[in-house]
Amino acid sequence: MGRVMTKIKLTNFVDLENARRGLLPPDQVRSEELEALVDTGATMLVLPADVVQRLGVPEIGRRDVRYANGQVARVPWVGALLAEILGRQTICEALVEAKGTTPLLGQIPLEAIDLVVDPKSKEVTVNPASPDAPLLDLLHVA
Repeated sequence: MGRVMTKIKLTNFVDLENARRGLLPPDQVRSEELEALVDTGATMLVLPADVVQRLGVPEIGRRDVRYANGQVARVPWVGALLAEILGRQTICEALVEAKGTTPLLGQIPLEAIDLVVDPKSKEVTVNPASPDAPLLDLLHVA
């Protein structure tokens, strides 16, 4: 498929909620826009440590990860992020890699906001089957 990159805006969700409640001035909400490598073989959002530090999101714990070369490692796991791509939003968590690494957008956030990867154009687009808003599948039958 080749290398697919997309713009993503990340906001500290705790800051955003504190601003909504009047506990934090809106101009102090930490947010950052960056380019992320889209990897449909990856599970989660992965961020470099310097981005996580600037956003000020808390570490929830540590998670075991398996890299493409088969190596397994334990990495920090952070939460309370509002991710926005192509005008669609989701609250998500991220795994943390070394400072300066390329941000990686995995399958969970792509599914959560109903985005698809077009292998021909090498672009991320909204799902054409749900162009106005994300449509999420539930496997429960009422």
